[in-house]
Amino acid sequence: MTIYRRKCRGPALTFLIMGTIGYMVNSVFGAMFSNGNESLSEGLLYPRESETREVKKLDGMWNFVRSDSNNPSQGLREKWFSDDLSRFKPTIQMPVPSSYNDVTEDASLRDHVGTVWYDRKFFVPKSWGSQDQRVFVRFGSVHYDTIVWINGIQVAKHEIGHLPFEADISTELKYGAENRITVLCDNVLLQVTVPQGKVQNQPVDGGVELVQTYTFDFFNYAGIHRSVMLYTVPRVFIRDVVVNTDLVGDEGHIYYSVKSNLNGSYHDLQATVKIIDKNGTVVATDSTAGADLKGVVLVKNVKPWWPYLMHEEPGYLYNMEVTLEGKSNEASKPLGEIHDVYRLKVGVRTLEWTNTSLLINGRPIYFRGFGRHEDSDIRGKGLDYALLTKDFNLLKWVGANAYRTSHYPYSEESMQFADEHGIMIIDECPSVDTENYSQILLEKQKSSIEQLIHRDRNHPSVIMWSIANEPRTALFAADAYFEAVAKYTRQLDPTRPVTAAIAVGVNDDRAAKHLDIISFNRYNGWYSNAGKLNMITNRVIEEAQSWNAKHNKPVLMSEYGADTMEGLHMLPAYIWSEDYQSQVFSRHFRAFDSLRKQNFFIGEFVWNFADFKTAQTYTRVGGNKKGIFTRNRQPKAAAYLLRQRYHALAEELDKSTLPDDLFLYTAENKQSDQTSKFEL
Repeated sequence: MTIYRRKCRGPALTFLIMGTIGYMVNSVFGAMFSNGNESLSEGLLYPRESETREVKKLDGMWNFVRSDSNNPSQGLREKWFSDDLSRFKPTIQMPVPSSYNDVTEDASLRDHVGTVWYDRKFFVPKSWGSQDQRVFVRFGSVHYDTIVWINGIQVAKHEIGHLPFEADISTELKYGAENRITVLCDNVLLQVTVPQGKVQNQPVDGGVELVQTYTFDFFNYAGIHRSVMLYTVPRVFIRDVVVNTDLVGDEGHIYYSVKSNLNGSYHDLQATVKIIDKNGTVVATDSTAGADLKGVVLVKNVKPWWPYLMHEEPGYLYNMEVTLEGKSNEASKPLGEIHDVYRLKVGVRTLEWTNTSLLINGRPIYFRGFGRHEDSDIRGKGLDYALLTKDFNLLKWVGANAYRTSHYPYSEESMQFADEHGIMIIDECPSVDTENYSQILLEKQKSSIEQLIHRDRNHPSVIMWSIANEPRTALFAADAYFEAVAKYTRQLDPTRPVTAAIAVGVNDDRAAKHLDIISFNRYNGWYSNAGKLNMITNRVIEEAQSWNAKHNKPVLMSEYGADTMEGLHMLPAYIWSEDYQSQVFSRHFRAFDSLRKQNFFIGEFVWNFADFKTAQTYTRVGGNKKGIFTRNRQPKAAAYLLRQRYHALAEELDKSTLPDDLFLYTAENKQSDQTSKFEL
């Protein structure tokens, strides 16, 4: 048995490229895709205050202008970035972070295609103007293409939503005075964006309108979705920290690499790393000096990071304090000045995979999880701490131990929550329904994966990288395309397995052979054989067996489910009713339990955690209704059924204790094993 053990282009805005894209979007560059000179992102440490750093949020109410869809470049031509937006067009107030689509009652803004503009004023303390420090602006996510100006000077351009970007704005700021930040956001998706879409002019009453179409089944929310922050760093500062971990007996090994902004050109630097437990006690230290600041910290009697319900103290995190200082040339002299201090949370764990299993800390994992969306009423995909807290409380209430970030990177704050709560993450890049494979698309998908891995590589909760959701893998070009993507992903991070959610049948697919773990989506009883509950169990078993037989790799089911209108009950069960959703789940449970006995099936993911908004279509009643929770996070009947299963599996596999309220009292039972009354 083979065991894999690991220690652990600028944007092209719509109005700039539409002329040339039309000739390119349908071209496929053959079966062979060349490796380009991929640029790697730098920095992007999550902004945190310390002795040497300050953070200021620019969240709140911004001024907002929507461009005319038929004249998207007007703002650039007229240089709206050169002054307050209100001097060029009437503005409205727009909350940041949020999607702009559902904040007003204007349908044309909800469905807007093209560019929008934001601006606001802010003050910078006079003390920030010291020559001994620098100031950065950082965006957690803007969807999709973005240009940023400070006081009329362009400082940043970024493509691909859901991922952070930043810029050094030290020389553009007015210290001790008022400043203006302006943001241009373009939500158009084309065949060479990630994800893909199409735009075309279509006649409407009174003229012509630009119409965006896409095949993915969620709403193309846009805007400044996550926090905008200013932060300071010293003149010599910690630019990046990379962490991998290992367990050797009861000793934790934390391998670290610290990069300064001097890029190794300055040798008189030393990095000191302290590991601090939850009680505030320093349990281990290490120091390294020179141009290559790397080392390992050894933690005795380590507390490993465990997933939820696998241990009585899941999600254990240490604080890692990194100090960058000047190196003394003489042993008798104290070290030089402290340049910078940065702290991050670290979980110590191992990750291994075989052709049958995935293991954390040497124990096999069985995933009990969900597909999810960043989606809620009014705010769309905007970051909301109350919603984030509620969602994680519900995940733990239902007994889940994992979810997939379908179908794009989720907020950094949600990744931090997952670390703290012990929820495992299949981290997915924003490639959805990929088709029309091209060299340009490949380069952009590689960029999206590189930015994702750069952002999330230090999170213990991240267990797998997913390189796509439901790509058109029956196409001939998919073979070489996904071979290149998978190879590049492993090159960036060999410590985690690579997967993708495959919707094509096993005999037609050309991509799964390039993956480490096979994930497949299938809607038996819904899109296939709707209403036929007796056509589910055997089909799920047979397909999972076929994937394993063909590729000799672990298999999990990454999507299954049925749309359900809350409050609709029909007996006997009928599609769209809560009763039918529960029956669909139960038929899948039988298949999963049969597959678990065959020692290659490693997980089940319901689609979806909660109802979410989609593009308007007659097949969707207000959006996708496959959630076990409503869009405002209230349970449907299937939530209780799934909760009983997930906790029962945790008791069986992880020896956890069942919640007291898992089953409502009905009658006294002489059997001590409460779950023996129920067939799951």
